[in-house]
Amino acid sequence: MKGSGKIYFASDFHLGLKTGTPPIEREKKVTGWLKKISGDADEIFLVGDIFDFWWEYKLVVPRGFTRFLGTISELTDKGIPVHFFTGNHDMWIKDYLSGECGMIIHTSPLTTSFNNRKFHIAHGEGLGSGSLPYKVLLKIFRNKPLRILYSSLHPSIGVGIGHRWSLSSRLGKGIRLEFLGEENEDLIRYASSLTSKEKIDYFIFGHRHLAMTWKLNEDSEICFLGDWINHSSYAEWDGNNLILKTLD
Repeated sequence: MKGSGKIYFASDFHLGLKTGTPPIEREKKVTGWLKKISGDADEIFLVGDIFDFWWEYKLVVPRGFTRFLGTISELTDKGIPVHFFTGNHDMWIKDYLSGECGMIIHTSPLTTSFNNRKFHIAHGEGLGSGSLPYKVLLKIFRNKPLRILYSSLHPSIGVGIGHRWSLSSRLGKGIRLEFLGEENEDLIRYASSLTSKEKIDYFIFGHRHLAMTWKLNEDSEICFLGDWINHSSYAEWDGNNLILKTLD
Protein backbone atom coordinates (compact mmCIF):
# COMPACT_ATOMS: atom_id res chain seq x y z
CA MET A 1 0.00 0.00 0.00
CA LYS A 2 1.27 3.42 -0.88
CA GLY A 3 -0.25 5.27 2.07
CA SER A 4 -2.18 4.59 5.23
CA GLY A 5 -5.45 4.01 3.36
CA LYS A 6 -7.30 0.86 2.40
CA ILE A 7 -7.71 -1.26 -0.70
CA TYR A 8 -11.27 -1.97 -1.82
CA PHE A 9 -12.59 -4.71 -4.11
CA ALA A 10 -16.06 -5.09 -5.63
CA SER A 11 -17.55 -6.79 -8.67
CA ASP A 12 -20.73 -7.62 -10.56
CA PHE A 13 -22.59 -4.33 -10.32
CA HIS A 14 -24.30 -5.27 -13.61
CA LEU A 15 -25.17 -1.64 -14.21
CA GLY A 16 -28.10 -1.38 -16.60
CA LEU A 17 -29.59 -4.80 -15.81
CA LYS A 18 -33.36 -4.58 -15.43
CA THR A 19 -33.55 -7.38 -12.88
CA GLY A 20 -33.65 -7.08 -9.10
CA THR A 21 -33.31 -3.49 -7.92
CA PRO A 22 -34.13 -0.81 -10.53
CA PRO A 23 -30.97 0.03 -12.55
CA ILE A 24 -30.94 3.69 -11.52
CA GLU A 25 -31.21 2.80 -7.83
CA ARG A 26 -28.37 0.30 -8.13
CA GLU A 27 -26.21 2.90 -9.85
CA LYS A 28 -26.94 5.44 -7.10
CA LYS A 29 -26.04 2.85 -4.45
CA VAL A 30 -22.76 2.07 -6.21
CA THR A 31 -21.79 5.72 -6.61
CA GLY A 32 -22.75 6.43 -3.00
CA TRP A 33 -20.41 3.64 -1.88
CA LEU A 34 -17.59 4.89 -4.10
CA LYS A 35 -17.89 8.40 -2.66
CA LYS A 36 -18.00 6.99 0.87
CA ILE A 37 -14.78 4.98 0.53
CA SER A 38 -12.93 7.72 -1.37
CA GLY A 39 -11.88 9.28 1.94
CA ASP A 40 -9.56 6.41 2.91
CA ALA A 41 -9.03 4.43 -0.31
CA ASP A 42 -5.51 3.95 -1.62
CA GLU A 43 -6.77 1.91 -4.57
CA ILE A 44 -10.08 0.52 -5.81
CA PHE A 45 -10.44 -2.70 -7.80
CA LEU A 46 -13.61 -3.28 -9.80
CA VAL A 47 -13.42 -6.95 -10.65
CA GLY A 48 -15.58 -7.48 -13.71
CA ASP A 49 -19.19 -7.35 -14.92
CA ILE A 50 -19.41 -3.75 -13.79
CA PHE A 51 -21.73 -3.16 -16.74
CA ASP A 52 -24.35 -5.72 -17.64
CA PHE A 53 -23.44 -5.10 -21.26
CA TRP A 54 -20.84 -2.80 -22.76
CA TRP A 55 -19.88 -2.61 -26.40
CA GLU A 56 -17.53 0.17 -27.37
CA TYR A 57 -17.64 1.45 -30.93
CA LYS A 58 -15.01 3.80 -32.33
CA LEU A 59 -17.23 6.87 -31.89
CA VAL A 60 -20.12 5.53 -29.81
CA VAL A 61 -20.46 4.12 -26.28
CA PRO A 62 -23.62 2.79 -24.57
CA ARG A 63 -26.18 5.26 -23.30
CA GLY A 64 -26.41 5.93 -19.57
CA PHE A 65 -24.12 5.36 -16.57
CA THR A 66 -23.39 9.08 -16.24
CA ARG A 67 -23.45 9.03 -12.42
CA PHE A 68 -21.04 6.11 -12.29
CA LEU A 69 -18.64 7.43 -14.93
CA GLY A 70 -18.67 10.91 -13.40
CA THR A 71 -17.89 9.52 -9.94
CA ILE A 72 -15.04 7.38 -11.29
CA SER A 73 -13.60 10.43 -13.06
CA GLU A 74 -13.72 12.40 -9.80
CA LEU A 75 -11.82 9.63 -7.99
CA THR A 76 -9.11 9.28 -10.61
CA ASP A 77 -8.78 13.09 -10.84
CA LYS A 78 -8.01 13.01 -7.11
CA GLY A 79 -5.21 10.53 -7.77
CA ILE A 80 -6.99 7.38 -6.53
CA PRO A 81 -6.14 4.47 -8.88
CA VAL A 82 -9.27 2.67 -10.04
CA HIS A 83 -8.70 -0.72 -11.67
CA PHE A 84 -11.29 -2.16 -14.06
CA PHE A 85 -11.22 -5.89 -14.83
CA THR A 86 -13.21 -7.00 -17.85
CA GLY A 87 -15.82 -9.68 -17.18
CA ASN A 88 -17.87 -11.90 -19.42
CA HIS A 89 -20.56 -9.18 -19.71
CA ASP A 90 -18.23 -6.25 -20.39
CA MET A 91 -15.12 -7.69 -22.05
CA TRP A 92 -15.56 -5.49 -25.14
CA ILE A 93 -13.60 -2.56 -23.72
CA LYS A 94 -11.33 -0.36 -25.82
CA ASP A 95 -9.88 2.95 -24.66
CA TYR A 96 -12.90 5.04 -23.62
CA LEU A 97 -12.88 4.17 -19.92
CA SER A 98 -9.14 4.64 -19.62
CA GLY A 99 -8.93 7.76 -21.78
CA GLU A 100 -12.02 9.58 -20.50
CA CYS A 101 -12.31 8.27 -16.93
CA GLY A 102 -8.71 7.41 -16.07
CA MET A 103 -9.33 3.79 -15.15
CA ILE A 104 -6.60 1.15 -15.37
CA ILE A 105 -7.93 -1.66 -17.57
CA HIS A 106 -7.08 -5.34 -16.97
CA THR A 107 -8.13 -7.98 -19.49
CA SER A 108 -6.51 -10.91 -17.68
CA PRO A 109 -5.84 -11.99 -14.05
CA LEU A 110 -3.42 -9.89 -12.00
CA THR A 111 -1.05 -11.03 -9.28
CA THR A 112 0.20 -8.21 -7.06
CA SER A 113 1.29 -7.57 -3.47
CA PHE A 114 0.03 -5.33 -0.66
CA ASN A 115 1.98 -5.18 2.60
CA ASN A 116 4.01 -8.25 1.60
CA ARG A 117 0.83 -10.29 1.03
CA LYS A 118 0.34 -11.71 -2.43
CA PHE A 119 -3.07 -11.23 -4.07
CA HIS A 120 -4.37 -12.90 -7.23
CA ILE A 121 -7.27 -10.92 -8.69
CA ALA A 122 -9.54 -12.05 -11.54
CA HIS A 123 -13.15 -11.86 -12.61
CA GLY A 124 -13.11 -15.61 -13.06
CA GLU A 125 -14.99 -16.54 -16.22
CA GLY A 126 -13.61 -19.75 -17.70
CA LEU A 127 -10.89 -20.21 -15.09
CA GLY A 128 -10.69 -23.81 -13.93
CA SER A 129 -13.62 -24.77 -16.14
CA GLY A 130 -13.70 -28.13 -17.89
CA SER A 131 -16.71 -27.18 -20.00
CA LEU A 132 -15.73 -27.27 -23.67
CA PRO A 133 -18.88 -25.44 -24.89
CA TYR A 134 -18.25 -22.58 -22.45
CA LYS A 135 -14.60 -22.32 -23.47
CA VAL A 136 -15.63 -22.22 -27.15
CA LEU A 137 -18.19 -19.50 -26.37
CA LEU A 138 -15.55 -17.36 -24.64
CA LYS A 139 -13.20 -17.78 -27.60
CA ILE A 140 -15.96 -16.60 -29.92
CA PHE A 141 -16.62 -13.57 -27.72
CA ARG A 142 -12.91 -12.70 -27.66
CA ASN A 143 -12.25 -13.34 -31.35
CA LYS A 144 -10.94 -10.11 -32.89
CA PRO A 145 -12.25 -10.62 -36.47
CA LEU A 146 -15.72 -11.47 -35.12
CA ARG A 147 -15.64 -8.38 -32.90
CA ILE A 148 -14.80 -6.22 -35.91
CA LEU A 149 -17.68 -7.82 -37.81
CA TYR A 150 -20.09 -7.19 -34.92
CA SER A 151 -18.97 -3.57 -34.74
CA SER A 152 -20.19 -3.13 -38.32
CA LEU A 153 -23.74 -3.39 -36.98
CA HIS A 154 -25.50 -0.13 -36.24
CA PRO A 155 -25.21 0.63 -32.47
CA SER A 156 -28.98 0.40 -31.97
CA ILE A 157 -28.84 -3.14 -33.36
CA GLY A 158 -25.58 -4.26 -31.75
CA VAL A 159 -26.37 -2.94 -28.28
CA GLY A 160 -29.97 -4.18 -28.56
CA ILE A 161 -28.76 -7.71 -29.31
CA GLY A 162 -26.36 -7.49 -26.37
CA HIS A 163 -29.07 -6.46 -23.92
CA ARG A 164 -31.37 -9.27 -25.10
CA TRP A 165 -28.54 -11.78 -24.73
CA SER A 166 -27.83 -10.55 -21.20
CA LEU A 167 -31.46 -10.97 -20.16
CA SER A 168 -31.31 -14.61 -21.29
CA SER A 169 -28.63 -15.38 -18.70
CA ARG A 170 -29.45 -16.98 -15.36
CA LEU A 171 -28.95 -13.64 -13.63
CA GLY A 172 -31.18 -11.90 -16.15
CA LYS A 173 -33.89 -14.45 -15.42
CA GLY A 174 -33.57 -13.83 -11.69
CA ILE A 175 -32.05 -17.23 -10.89
CA ARG A 176 -29.89 -17.01 -7.78
CA LEU A 177 -26.57 -18.87 -7.97
CA GLU A 178 -25.65 -21.29 -5.18
CA PHE A 179 -22.34 -22.66 -3.90
CA LEU A 180 -21.69 -26.00 -5.63
CA GLY A 181 -19.26 -27.49 -3.12
CA GLU A 182 -15.48 -27.56 -3.10
CA GLU A 183 -15.18 -30.31 -5.71
CA ASN A 184 -17.49 -28.60 -8.19
CA GLU A 185 -16.40 -24.98 -7.98
CA ASP A 186 -14.17 -24.13 -10.94
CA LEU A 187 -12.50 -21.20 -9.20
CA ILE A 188 -11.55 -23.27 -6.16
CA ARG A 189 -9.99 -25.80 -8.52
CA TYR A 190 -8.19 -22.99 -10.36
CA ALA A 191 -6.87 -21.46 -7.13
CA SER A 192 -5.67 -24.85 -5.91
CA SER A 193 -3.70 -25.36 -9.10
CA LEU A 194 -1.95 -22.00 -8.66
CA THR A 195 -1.04 -22.58 -5.02
CA SER A 196 0.68 -25.80 -6.05
CA LYS A 197 3.15 -23.61 -7.96
CA GLU A 198 3.47 -20.49 -5.78
CA LYS A 199 2.32 -19.09 -2.47
CA ILE A 200 -0.66 -16.77 -2.81
CA ASP A 201 -2.24 -15.34 0.31
CA TYR A 202 -5.54 -14.14 -1.12
CA PHE A 203 -7.57 -14.88 -4.23
CA ILE A 204 -10.15 -12.24 -5.17
CA PHE A 205 -12.87 -13.42 -7.56
CA GLY A 206 -16.11 -12.08 -8.99
CA HIS A 207 -18.33 -13.90 -11.49
CA ARG A 208 -19.92 -16.48 -9.16
CA HIS A 209 -22.25 -14.01 -7.37
CA LEU A 210 -21.35 -15.65 -4.06
CA ALA A 211 -20.60 -13.36 -1.11
CA MET A 212 -18.35 -15.65 0.91
CA THR A 213 -14.80 -16.56 1.83
CA TRP A 214 -13.25 -20.00 1.54
CA LYS A 215 -10.16 -21.22 3.36
CA LEU A 216 -8.17 -22.99 0.66
CA ASN A 217 -5.38 -24.09 2.99
CA GLU A 218 -3.57 -22.73 6.03
CA ASP A 219 -1.83 -20.08 3.90
CA SER A 220 -4.44 -19.13 1.28
CA GLU A 221 -7.98 -17.79 1.30
CA ILE A 222 -10.47 -17.18 -1.49
CA CYS A 223 -12.82 -14.20 -1.38
CA PHE A 224 -15.87 -14.41 -3.61
CA LEU A 225 -17.04 -10.80 -3.90
CA GLY A 226 -20.75 -11.45 -4.40
CA ASP A 227 -22.73 -8.92 -6.44
CA TRP A 228 -24.85 -5.78 -6.16
CA ILE A 229 -28.06 -7.47 -7.29
CA ASN A 230 -28.59 -9.50 -4.12
CA HIS A 231 -25.73 -8.62 -1.74
CA SER A 232 -24.22 -5.13 -2.21
CA SER A 233 -21.01 -6.70 -0.94
CA TYR A 234 -17.37 -5.73 -1.18
CA ALA A 235 -14.00 -6.61 0.35
CA GLU A 236 -11.73 -4.30 2.31
CA TRP A 237 -8.00 -4.77 2.91
CA ASP A 238 -6.75 -2.63 5.79
CA GLY A 239 -3.11 -3.64 5.54
CA ASN A 240 -3.44 -6.63 7.85
CA ASN A 241 -6.80 -8.26 7.22
CA LEU A 242 -9.12 -8.85 4.29
CA ILE A 243 -12.75 -8.46 5.36
CA LEU A 244 -15.85 -9.17 3.26
CA LYS A 245 -18.50 -6.56 4.05
CA THR A 246 -22.03 -5.64 3.02
CA LEU A 247 -23.14 -2.08 2.43
CA ASP A 248 -25.54 -0.92 5.14
